[in-house]
Amino acid sequence: MAAPVTRRPGPVDIAHHSHLVGVFEPQREEVDVRDLEVIGELPADLHGAYLRNGPNPRFDPIGTYVYPLDGDGMVHRVELADGAARYTNRFVRTPMVKAEEKAGHVIWAGVTDLYTPTEDEVGPELAGTSRELPDINIVRHGGRLLAMAETTLPFRLDPADLSTLGRDNCDGAMSVGSTAHPKIDPVTGQMVLFNYMLEPPYLTWSVVNRDGSVARTPTAVEGVDTPLMIHDMALTERYIVLMLCPLVFDIAAVLTGGSVLDWRPEDGTRIALIPRDGGPVRWTTHDAYWVWHFANAFDLPDGRVSVDYVEWTYPGGFAKAPAPSLGSLVRAVVDPGSGRVAREVVCDRDVEFPRVDDRELTRGHRTVATVGKLDRSQGRQESLWFFDTARGTETHWDPGSVSVGEPIFMPGAEHEYWGMIGTDRSDLTSWFFVLPADDPGSGPIGKVRLPIRVPAGLHGAWLPAE
Repeated sequence: MAAPVTRRPGPVDIAHHSHLVGVFEPQREEVDVRDLEVIGELPADLHGAYLRNGPNPRFDPIGTYVYPLDGDGMVHRVELADGAARYTNRFVRTPMVKAEEKAGHVIWAGVTDLYTPTEDEVGPELAGTSRELPDINIVRHGGRLLAMAETTLPFRLDPADLSTLGRDNCDGAMSVGSTAHPKIDPVTGQMVLFNYMLEPPYLTWSVVNRDGSVARTPTAVEGVDTPLMIHDMALTERYIVLMLCPLVFDIAAVLTGGSVLDWRPEDGTRIALIPRDGGPVRWTTHDAYWVWHFANAFDLPDGRVSVDYVEWTYPGGFAKAPAPSLGSLVRAVVDPGSGRVAREVVCDRDVEFPRVDDRELTRGHRTVATVGKLDRSQGRQESLWFFDTARGTETHWDPGSVSVGEPIFMPGAEHEYWGMIGTDRSDLTSWFFVLPADDPGSGPIGKVRLPIRVPAGLHGAWLPAE
């Protein structure tokens, strides 16, 4: 086994790091500003808050910085009421962020760096620890507002001012950690989640009741014998849907200077249908592909399961291949009896961040919204694409010089909308856009000028006013 790393690593070369400059440049300012400038008109029937989380290092990083795994959490909130808007942002203050703020400089290195701080530097409780990263998603459920991490416990936030209250294990349902992407059944109100681990049993699932109490403590998924990275899940009325792609944690390689993650396409991708009633897992295997995010899944009348997700040929950034990784929006129909999988490509233009109306989760949905490319052969994912899966039609909105983030469905009292944050690459001003759900390709009916630049981030939610 390799000796512990005690030498403090040097700074990351921020000026030449693509995920620390431009629209990704960290934002250290925290503000709370009312009566923001609105261009166009904000719908008067839209009352609630759009929240978004994302990596945002509190201090300039040292060692390594691997996006999107690294970076402290910062939550951004745009509150809408009676046609007016308010913006608030706050760091998620983990013990690591608090210790660094007290010291006035960065202490912890990146998650793929073996260096950890000593007791002399951070005290006995934090010595030898890695940075906690609740920087991926934001979820409201059972009276809790949670900033979600990849596998560890979420941090609970005060909904009044977004201040950090501390870790929360959801009444024991997250005692071994949680995915950043739990799913909430809109009918039962249950929140269902999974967690992957580096040691047996490698994969568990659990359930939180509508009122926030635990319904099922972490339960091992039988048939998993390898530590795999699994980012997201889907949920139907009957099943938890997991795709176990062959991105393997290789701890032995790390100890000898290698990569923590190893892409092994020869192992194929396994699909697990886990009955929510606790029955035996239904498995099927397919040629290898990679999945970051699901749009939705639902049960078909004949017992099969329909799943919409973004499929990549391999995990770009975590695997080496002669050709670029290509992404497509795919609908797969899985037969839990025979194990057969039928796949249909809905769109092949490198899309990501697929979202549906959250009220339609676990059941058939109307529209999948994504961020995608206007021209697959070049450029970044710089436009929004909306797919009607029933009619087989698509429409898009080209925001020009603005880099837009994940679109979130926002139902109003009379009409329905899509909302997202975007930053103009020409002047780095940030905006919140509201698009009509019945014609999103027509562009925003209103946009809010945000008081500070919002770094490009990850996932969020629309929280209707309670």
